[in-house]
Amino acid sequence: MGNAGGTGRNRTVAVYGAAGHTGRFVVAELARRGLTPIAIGRDRAKLAALGQGIECRVASLDDAASLDRALAGAAAVINCAGPFLESADALARAALRARIHYLDVTAEQPSAQATLENFNAAAREANVAVIPAMGFYGGFADLLVTAALGDWDRADAIDIAIGLDSWHPTQGTRTTGERNTARRVVVSGGKLSPVQLPAANREWQFPAPLGAQTVVEVPLSEIILIARHVKTDALHTWLSELGLADIRDPKTPPPKPVDSTGRSAQLFAVEAVLRRGREHRRIIAQGRDIYAFTAPLVCEAAERLLAGKFARPGASAPGEIFAARDFLAALTPEHLAFEIRTE
Repeated sequence: MGNAGGTGRNRTVAVYGAAGHTGRFVVAELARRGLTPIAIGRDRAKLAALGQGIECRVASLDDAASLDRALAGAAAVINCAGPFLESADALARAALRARIHYLDVTAEQPSAQATLENFNAAAREANVAVIPAMGFYGGFADLLVTAALGDWDRADAIDIAIGLDSWHPTQGTRTTGERNTARRVVVSGGKLSPVQLPAANREWQFPAPLGAQTVVEVPLSEIILIARHVKTDALHTWLSELGLADIRDPKTPPPKPVDSTGRSAQLFAVEAVLRRGREHRRIIAQGRDIYAFTAPLVCEAAERLLAGKFARPGASAPGEIFAARDFLAALTPEHLAFEIRTE
């Protein structure tokens, strides 16, 4: 297994964008796990609102020296500051200068692709891991597909369906959506290809309580991750029309906390169906609050990196370097319920 020099004992993790909605969940989850967070952002007052006992450092993306100072003493950095097309390059470069692991939670396909392509060689040389899109949209589906794939060396076709009972977007989600205008890609004919427009839709039967939903083809960063290491002729992602209607409505309010952890009441279900010949494998996962769930997901990845529980250094999809079923099992039952079925 890989292990960056010196990071096996250092349990300090920097969080850039720590004062944002997802960043706050990540800082809290790191502390809950006994890791030491360093909260980084541009506004010291907003960082201070995270509470006493959290070390806060101010840095900006256009000031490399400030990023270097902010990452001093950390073993990894988690980038929660979207749009990631504007933040990932500077943060990944700073991480590699510091020779520490880099993770982000982008759903943006171009950002994930650029990070994987641009930083693989440098990450290997630094003996660290670079993992883009380690969030609900992206790394989660990659781990689900990898777990379901099991002993198969390929799948003829893979469909990923994401069911939501609602989607109250953060301002960061809205800003990213406005700026991410690149044509999305899927896997068709065994290679990355532009998604067909207008977007297709279909009916999908999710487990209760979501039930039947109309889903629309909306490929996100999971396509980039899965295509790196899973051989398939076709790979498509389908997203709840209910969730899309919410996010497209400018009057939809941001998430509202309903418990002491700050989670919203939003429910999700993600199902991946893999086909090979006449055989089908399904993996179904259910949980609550896509933003809050990103925190244990990315923090589990960071903790495994710090412990050396990953296959190799370099820029990778999580399914390439983590034991996918074991990773998902570590999130149950507190954050996730999942099952795999073969038909």
